[in-house]
Amino acid sequence: MATLCIAVAGGCREEGTIRVESIEFSGVDRVDKGQLERVLATKESSWLPWGDKHYFDRSRFDADLKRIEAFYADQGFPDARVSSVDVQMNEKQDAVTVKLAINEGEPVIVQELVFQGFDPVPRRAMRRLRRTSTLQEGQPLNRHAFAATREAAVNTLADHGYPYGKVYVYHEPMAGDAKQIRVVYRATPGTIALFGPVEIVGNASVDDGVIRRELTYRPGDVYNRSRLRESQSHLYGLELFEFANVEPQLESQPAEIPTRITVAEGKHRRVNFGVGYGTEEKFRTDAEWRHTNFFGDARTAGVHGRWSSLDRGVRLNFRQPYFFGPHLSLDVSGQAWNAAQPAYDADTLGGRVMLTHSKSPRDMWAISLVSEFQRSAVTAEALEDLTLRDDLIAMGLDPTDGTQEGTAVGLEFDIQRNATNSLLNARRGYYAALHLEQAGVWLPGTFDYYSMTADVRYYFTVARRAVVASRAQFGALDGLGRARDQRDEGRLAHVPFSERFFLGGSTSLRGWGRFEVSPLSGAGLAIGGRSMLELSSEVRVPVWGKLSAVAFVDAGNVWGEAWEIDLADLRVAVGPGLRYLTPIGPVRADFGYQLTPIDGLLVEGEPERRHWRVHFSIGQAF
Repeated sequence: MATLCIAVAGGCREEGTIRVESIEFSGVDRVDKGQLERVLATKESSWLPWGDKHYFDRSRFDADLKRIEAFYADQGFPDARVSSVDVQMNEKQDAVTVKLAINEGEPVIVQELVFQGFDPVPRRAMRRLRRTSTLQEGQPLNRHAFAATREAAVNTLADHGYPYGKVYVYHEPMAGDAKQIRVVYRATPGTIALFGPVEIVGNASVDDGVIRRELTYRPGDVYNRSRLRESQSHLYGLELFEFANVEPQLESQPAEIPTRITVAEGKHRRVNFGVGYGTEEKFRTDAEWRHTNFFGDARTAGVHGRWSSLDRGVRLNFRQPYFFGPHLSLDVSGQAWNAAQPAYDADTLGGRVMLTHSKSPRDMWAISLVSEFQRSAVTAEALEDLTLRDDLIAMGLDPTDGTQEGTAVGLEFDIQRNATNSLLNARRGYYAALHLEQAGVWLPGTFDYYSMTADVRYYFTVARRAVVASRAQFGALDGLGRARDQRDEGRLAHVPFSERFFLGGSTSLRGWGRFEVSPLSGAGLAIGGRSMLELSSEVRVPVWGKLSAVAFVDAGNVWGEAWEIDLADLRVAVGPGLRYLTPIGPVRADFGYQLTPIDGLLVEGEPERRHWRVHFSIGQAF
């Protein structure tokens, strides 16, 4: 029964008569069933009306039976066989269900993994090679892992000065048992090599010195293959080049290895314009002008403007890379910005100077000096709430018009480590960040306060498909006051209202709308707090193509006092969601349902009666 594959809208669509409704396996216990399905030419048809349809072809199916045995042999199961095949036709005689029973047999097990001849390599590097090797003791002899471990061993030699090293690999049975083997990787390191002269080609307006300072090696250093990749990554990070390649010249096997840097410059002046939509921001418009080689030396300067229902304004920025060293940069920025949040409206005018240290894309710390004029005003509903009068005064707000003005001059410290595999859609790894801020006290300005926030996230993959993502956030804020004996209310008057914590929205406690979770006024308005804790976890499972389904649980709350956390007083929301992966990140839709509604909460001036929210946005929630 033949099938025909024809081109349709840039893809391929099978034509045939008997559709493959499902493929069922039995006896598949020690290999990944999803991997096994992917090696077959016979595929299941999609259950979606518009999904791909696949048809049964006898010749392809017979070849698949051989592919199954070959797949198992690659996984370390040389005796695996397809023990029975059952192809069942449905009542309409237009579709089949394929049932395959597999006898996996006994695998060949790697009982001992030995590395010989690696004496010049530091012990720590060898421990890392053994720990990260894809071939592991106690596991079946996977042919791909067998080859990948050899490649990793060769790269380990090249990372420690031996680019011409050879690694030979063999395995032998142990105690005469062919199913219990010892795998030996034997190295012949050769002679040590150094980095030699550096040649740069392709640059026009970018100076050679800018390129050389981004290299993580110098002539005369011991050769290290990883430093070539790091240097290439640094060159791309400058945003000056459309193409950058760092290549060693190994052909004649010299003791001092020359490297050639080949670059192709991109446009240094760029104008970007974008529009978007989210349930919180509604329609958003962004416009940006950037110059990535401003007066040379890879300096960047730019202007960014935004308008949305939540925030709008203009920001200017300037960056000096390589500020007294290869890992330091100096940023100077200024802004005139308005934030129209559900609980308040805030205007900010000012700027900051920030010194950033970043030795790698994963790690960063920064110190900032900030000087900003801030004007905050609470909502009209808050002014109408007479029970808030004393609270407004204590928080430094004028009870007649609900405004607060002042200058915040302070220091900020940020430290961050990003060990995830992707910035837009992480599947594994972790992220940790800490922000500390203090304004006033020994610095000039109207406000005197300190704040601290911490954010920790962890991602791991289950069954090679589903991703479990978890996040914990904590924050504390308190006024310092200019006199030691001031009451707590007096200290609060020195804290900008816009610094107070709120939760709820598309990225936190998704059962509520933006800024709906916080301490309430007597009339039920969210007025923010000085302590915050949020815990979130979600499971992301691929459904079809670039579409994924999500199930999440969010828990957290905001408390009125600094450092006041009550785990018995957490608000909890659960729900499903959908993600569609795009080049700029996942397009996201979440439905959140409140398990612990907030009694007395007012939303848009009315008592809350709807205990659920729907959020649309771009990017993962965390």
